[in-house]
Amino acid sequence: MEKIVQSVAEETAAATERKKSKFANGKFARNFKSNWTYLLFLIPAVVVTFVFAYIPIYGILIAFQDYMPGDSIMGANTIWVGFDNFTRFFNDYMFWSLMGNTFLLCILGFLIGFPLPILVALMLHSTKNKKLSKFLQTVFNGPHFISLVVLVGMLYLFFGRYGLVNNIIDAVGGDRYSFFLESKAFRPLYILSSNWQDFGWSSIIYLAALSGVDPAQHEAATLDGASRFQRILHVDFPAISSIVSIMLIMSIGGLMGVGYEKVLLMQTDGNIDTSEIISTYVYKKGLTGLPDQGYATAVGLFNSVINLALLFIANTISKRFSENSLF
Repeated sequence: MEKIVQSVAEETAAATERKKSKFANGKFARNFKSNWTYLLFLIPAVVVTFVFAYIPIYGILIAFQDYMPGDSIMGANTIWVGFDNFTRFFNDYMFWSLMGNTFLLCILGFLIGFPLPILVALMLHSTKNKKLSKFLQTVFNGPHFISLVVLVGMLYLFFGRYGLVNNIIDAVGGDRYSFFLESKAFRPLYILSSNWQDFGWSSIIYLAALSGVDPAQHEAATLDGASRFQRILHVDFPAISSIVSIMLIMSIGGLMGVGYEKVLLMQTDGNIDTSEIISTYVYKKGLTGLPDQGYATAVGLFNSVINLALLFIANTISKRFSENSLF
């Protein structure tokens, strides 16, 4: 009797699974048929991402080799050195200086640059004059389209030894200040100019989320006597809280990933003790002088591992204290 009951149960479970499979297959086919045009547009993005983001991962093997340009990554003459390149970097006299400079530049930029677009988006959304709001948004977005070379050139025109700011200081009887030759001036100049260039563009995603707020909620809050600030705090901000959480996770995940381009353009012999960061160090070791590409790859891989660890930590904390996470 028990065998019969067990056999019936197994047949029932198998039939249920077949029905689920047919349903799932039918649902997938219907979804694919109705959305194939959108999926078609994804193909170029998937191909580009695969070619330029996934295939080059093969190159991290160089970090574990004594590699010279022209050597085969996987050949009979490949010289494997294990973790020697990483050990060299950890024992390098510049290790703590590079870590400190990179961390300070990134964390200070993050503390200023992350909340700024949120505040700008909330301000623009709450502005009653929509024409003024659109005008300000255009003004704020404009600097994003200035190339880094032009931006640094503008900084030299304003803050150079004989730039506008120093000319004004000299005109009122002060002493000219070498902003690009003083170590203390590098971080404020870099961070403030970067945030000026990007805060408007970064606010677009928050403005898009705020556009979905039901005006009836503001009307109800107004009738209850809520001030504009209270409406921003209790109506607008909750509407973008999930976006803020995701952007926070992504920002923390790329915290140590500051690029080398702008830093190199602003770097001088006078400010190099604060402007030399991991990315510029990797660039110089891997592409200038006598290239040591195995060592440079190891340093870059170490930096990427830190970013990956920060991403997992931020995602775990966000998942524990809220419902929002990347995975």
